[in-house]
Amino acid sequence: MRPLKREMPISLRRDEFLYFPSNYSPVMPVYMAEFKLRYGDMKWYVRRVVEASSVEEAREVAIRFARAMNRGEVRWELSYVIEADRPLMLGAEELEKLGA
Repeated sequence: MRPLKREMPISLRRDEFLYFPSNYSPVMPVYMAEFKLRYGDMKWYVRRVVEASSVEEAREVAIRFARAMNRGEVRWELSYVIEADRPLMLGAEELEKLGA
């Protein structure tokens, strides 16, 4: 069996794809959802990347995810959903913004 080949979108050649900015996604926009988790008197926050075509769809996906995760003792609550250019990425751009 041959390994699967990762192909570029038909509208883009390999050399054209290299010149797009790092936040360009030929597939669909990326959103980030933040959830508040509660267990007894403790709480903490978790972020998840959501692929969707709009903020409303991303919110619906995040709500369904939270409902599915609420089967145990830890309660998941959706805090917010935002569009994310570079979600959870640490790179030269982020270090430069922080002055590091």
